[in-house]
Amino acid sequence: MRAAFVVVLSSLLMPAWVMAQEPSLDYEFFKARVQPIFLAKRPGHARCVACHVGGTPMRLQPVSPGGASWNEEDTRKNFEAVRRMVVPGSAKSRLLVHPLAEEAGGDFFHNGGKHWASQNDPEWQTLKAWVLGQTSGTAK
Repeated sequence: MRAAFVVVLSSLLMPAWVMAQEPSLDYEFFKARVQPIFLAKRPGHARCVACHVGGTPMRLQPVSPGGASWNEEDTRKNFEAVRRMVVPGSAKSRLLVHPLAEEAGGDFFHNGGKHWASQNDPEWQTLKAWVLGQTSGTAK
């Protein structure tokens, strides 16, 4: 009992800099590397944005007619929508497992099909890097 009290007390007194070392989701990395994945064409699949502008839990903003990407305001809204699908630091985040083939570690079903057959896919690797805390300053 006393040991449990000491553990709880020490965690309450832990310096903020220690607690702040958890991975966070980098907005600039999202904007430059993650968000373009939602517009990418893949053989046999609709673009992510085709379905995720409405009627799904991860609701992206529509791209302006004739536009090639999102403006800053819509990018920030997309960041907030997508971050709800992520547990920073967890490779089991829904963003990673939902569109990944079940044989590769994905979950059972995704209405839009399984966009990635392998965890070695470069797009999937980009999503994983973001989820695990890679920042635009550490991007390769």
